[in-house]
Amino acid sequence: MSTLRNWLLDDSPSSRFQARMGRFWRVFTALLRNPLTVIGLIIILALLLIAAFAPMLAPYSPTSQNLSARLLPPSSAHWMGTDELGRDIWSRVVYGARITLLIVTMVGVIAAPLGLIIGAVAGYFGGWVDRAMMAITDIFLSMPKLIMALAFVAALGPGIENAIIAIALTAWPVYARIARAETITFRDAEFIAAVRIQGGGHTRIILRHVLPLCASSTIVRVTLDMAGIILTAAGLGFLGLGAQPPLPEWGAMIASGRNFILDQWWVATMPGFAIILVSLGFCLLGDGLRDVLDPKQGGKQ
Repeated sequence: MSTLRNWLLDDSPSSRFQARMGRFWRVFTALLRNPLTVIGLIIILALLLIAAFAPMLAPYSPTSQNLSARLLPPSSAHWMGTDELGRDIWSRVVYGARITLLIVTMVGVIAAPLGLIIGAVAGYFGGWVDRAMMAITDIFLSMPKLIMALAFVAALGPGIENAIIAIALTAWPVYARIARAETITFRDAEFIAAVRIQGGGHTRIILRHVLPLCASSTIVRVTLDMAGIILTAAGLGFLGLGAQPPLPEWGAMIASGRNFILDQWWVATMPGFAIILVSLGFCLLGDGLRDVLDPKQGGKQ
């Protein structure tokens, strides 16, 4: 074990792989020193495990109805009670973790690279390219994300795929602004000039040198934005514009339980707790990543 640790912490790595593994190890150990970050990491890992092993953890089908068991309170048979159609809420929350994980993953995969590339290109070239791209970015930033997501979903139609596209289209401008600001700080650096002298073209410089340097701050921002993405997805589901019935989406579950909030509180409260807990996990993990990957910004908080 000590040999592996010494290999990871070697000040003079012999390969790029060793250097990357050493950086990953330093980041991981730094995260573990923060108790709140550990809590966030545990919550996210629990979400991943619940989504992966949903068939084993859910005692009932998330969609099958049993009207004779409708609106039962939490008990040993139904840990979180049942809804107005007799469906087990725990089973629906467990399977709903898959939908939530799908939404945040796809939005991150679509929005982060899109914003990263747009911001890097704008910051690298400057001039009219920068002004044109940032004008479009400012238009998106000037409107609330949920309102824009509602407009896009209204145009595309309800459904989980369209909800993912709509949320992604509202999320990328923040990453573009971050990437542009990072790129401006080093676009005239000596190492960029050295690559140009060696014959490196604009595409190579952006892809192999600019984007990797912007990745750390983007990763931090993506992690912090996951809570907002979850809330936006839940808001669309609450309004009936996200995942459609009978899919067990947490926002839609809250919407179906709002009519029973006073007498059968568990119908809407249990998926609400799930949203709060997962959002808290991403916020705690994002704060920890910010302190490790961007210590100057983290120290300002």
